Amino acid sequence: MGSVYQAWDENLGISVAVKENQFLTDEYARQFQREANILASLRHPSLPRVGDYFTVPNQGQYLIMDFIEGEDLRERIERITTLPDEEVILIGAAICDALNYLHHRYPPIIHRDIKPGNIKITPEGQVSLVDFGLAKLMIGTQQTTTGARAMTPGYSPPEQYGTAPTDSRTDIYSLGATLYAAFTGAIPEDGLARATGKADLTPVRALMPKANRKLASVIEKALEVDPDDRYQTAVEFRKALLNAGNMERLPEGQSLVTPPPYTPPPEEMEPAGATLAFGYNSTPQDPMVARRLSLPVSRRNRARKLMPISLVIIGAIALIAILQPGIPQTVLGWIISPPAATSTLAAANPEVTLTSSPPAGTPEATSENPSPTDSLTGNESKTPAPVENLTPTITPTPTPTKVGGSAGQIAFSSDRTGSMQVWLMNTDGSQQRPLTNLPDGACKPAWSPDGAKLAFISPCKERKDRYDGSKIFVLDVTNESAPYPLPVPPSPAEDYDPVWSPDGNRIAFSSTRAGNPDVFVFNLKDQSLIQLTNNRAPEKYPVWSPSGTQIAFVRDISYSQLWIMSDTGQYQSRFSVSGEVNDMWPNWSPDGNYILFSQLNSANVPWLVSLRYEDRNTTNSTRIPPRGQPDVGPVAQANISPDGNWIAYESWPDGSNHDIYLMTINGSNKMRLTTDKDFDFGPAWRPVPKS
Repeated sequence: MGSVYQAWDENLGISVAVKENQFLTDEYARQFQREANILASLRHPSLPRVGDYFTVPNQGQYLIMDFIEGEDLRERIERITTLPDEEVILIGAAICDALNYLHHRYPPIIHRDIKPGNIKITPEGQVSLVDFGLAKLMIGTQQTTTGARAMTPGYSPPEQYGTAPTDSRTDIYSLGATLYAAFTGAIPEDGLARATGKADLTPVRALMPKANRKLASVIEKALEVDPDDRYQTAVEFRKALLNAGNMERLPEGQSLVTPPPYTPPPEEMEPAGATLAFGYNSTPQDPMVARRLSLPVSRRNRARKLMPISLVIIGAIALIAILQPGIPQTVLGWIISPPAATSTLAAANPEVTLTSSPPAGTPEATSENPSPTDSLTGNESKTPAPVENLTPTITPTPTPTKVGGSAGQIAFSSDRTGSMQVWLMNTDGSQQRPLTNLPDGACKPAWSPDGAKLAFISPCKERKDRYDGSKIFVLDVTNESAPYPLPVPPSPAEDYDPVWSPDGNRIAFSSTRAGNPDVFVFNLKDQSLIQLTNNRAPEKYPVWSPSGTQIAFVRDISYSQLWIMSDTGQYQSRFSVSGEVNDMWPNWSPDGNYILFSQLNSANVPWLVSLRYEDRNTTNSTRIPPRGQPDVGPVAQANISPDGNWIAYESWPDGSNHDIYLMTINGSNKMRLTTDKDFDFGPAWRPVPKS
C-alpha cells in the first residue's frame, strides 16, 4: 500500500517521518487523506503529530509527521524475550492514557491496529502509539473507516474479522494481546479461532508459573472473546494495571521505562536524505540494509574511496598523540574555546561529542599550583598574576552593556583559599585563578551579555538557597577594577541570584525586600526597581529567556516547582509538573526551545532533565543522559554553553568533593575541570561574540 521514510526537514532542521500512499484509487486516496485529518487534530504526548499533508499528481500522497526515535515493542520483545512486570504495567498504562484521549475525542477515534510493532519506546524511555492507517471515526451510529478492516493474527479481536461492529473495546483487546506478548514472549491464540471453539487462550501462568497473579488476571480479562466481558473503557483497564503493580499513578519527571540501547548510525548515514523504508502495515526490512540502499551509489562509492585516507589520517593523529602528548590538548582547545568552530561542528552533526584529558606530564591547576596568566584571553606568562585585595567601593553607576564579548572561559565559585570567592578558568580547566578576594566572600557569578562584567553576591560563605545580608556587586573583568555595588535602593534585606538580561539593560534577582523571597528586576538605564512576583511561597533562581521577554523561576509550594512569566511579571504559569520532587536551578537553552533543570529526590541527590517549551506543564521531561546510558552522577546548577553544545555543572560523584564538570548537551563525554579538595560550584559560561 505504501512506505514510511525517515527524512530530514531542511527548513526546521529536524528528522520527520514521511508516509507515502502509492495505491491511488479513489477509495484508498480518501482513506489516506482521512488518516491525515485524524492525526492533524491530535495533541497528546504519546501520539505523533502531523506537520503537513500533500499530493504529488500521478505519484503519491504524503503525510509528514513526528519521527519517533527508538525501538518498537516488537524489537524489544525480540531482544529480551519477556519484559519485567513493571514495564508491562507502565507501557500498558501509558497506552491506556492515549486510548482514553482517542476514545473521548469528538467524534471518538478507534485505533484498531494496536500491536507491538506500533508501540515505540523512545531514547528517553517514553512510550508512543503510532500508525493510524486502520483507525476509524465513530460518528453517531455511523462508523467511518480510514483503511481496510485488516487483521493481525493474535492481536485482532474476533469482531474485527467479520461484519460485527468494532468500538473502543476492540482496542482494549489488542492492547491486552500486546501486553500478553510482552509479558510471556508468546503471541496469544488467534481471536477468531477462540471464538469458533478451535482454540483456547493459554493462561499466562501456564507459560510463566511465577508470574504476578494479579497482572496475569488483568491481561486475560482484556482478552475475553465477548466484548462485554472485557474492560469497558481504557480508564478501567489502566486502573486495573496500576493496581496489579500496587501503583497509584505513572511516575512523573523521569523515564517511564528503560530506554533502548544506543545504536550508532551507520557511517553512510547522512541527515539529508531518506534513510529508512519499510512496507506500510508490513514487516520492516532490516533497517541497516534500508539505510544503505537509501544512499545514492555515488555517495557509497565516495565513502569507500575515502576510507583508506581516513585510516591514514587517524593513524597519523595517534602517532602524534604518542610522540607529542601536549598537542592533542592544544587541538582540543581550538575546538572547545572558539565557540564558532564548536557551533559549526555541532550544526553539522548534533551527535558530535568531544573528549578531553590533561596532557601527559602536565600538573592539574590548583590553588597550590595555579596556572599562570596575564589576561583573560588565555595568554600565558611566566609569573602568576597578583591577587588584588578587592574591597567594595562606590564607583560610577553601571551602564547597559553591548552584546558580544570573549569566549572559552567559565567563572565559578570556590572556597579553596579559605573563603568563597569567584574564580575564572578556561573551558578545558586550565589557568584557574581568582577574580575576587573579598573579606566576606563572593559567589553566584553571572556574566553580562558582552562578557565584560560579572555580577555576583557578597557576603557568601557557602552554597545556599538564601544568603544572609548579601548584596549584588558588579566587577568589570576587562580592567579588573574594584567591584562596586549594584545601585539598587538601599534595604536591610538580602539580594541574591543575579542574572543579566540578554540585552544587557536589566538584572533580575531574588530578594527578601517584600518579606518572602520574590523576583525583582533592576533597570540599568533608568535605575528603576520592579517587583515581579508577590506570592506567599518563596521564589528564587530567576533566568531570562534568550529573547528577554520571559523569565523562568522556582516557586516553593510544598515542592519546588518551575514557573515562567513575562519580563514584567504577567502571565505567571507553571512550567514543570514533576510530582513529589524538587525542581531547581533552571537554565534556558540559547535557542529558547527548552529549559534544563535539576530534580532532587528525598535524599537531595540532583539529576538533570530537559523540558521543551512547547511541552510546558506536562510530564514530558527528558533525563540527561537518558536512562541506560552511563550515569554522570549528581548534576547541580547546570549552565549551557553559549553555542548550546556543552553543559558545565557542579557534581560530587564520590559523595563529598564538589567540583566543576563538563559534558556534551546529550550527557556524554563527562570531563572533570576542577580537582581541588574544597567546594566548587555555580559555573557560568562567558558569553560569545555576536556577529
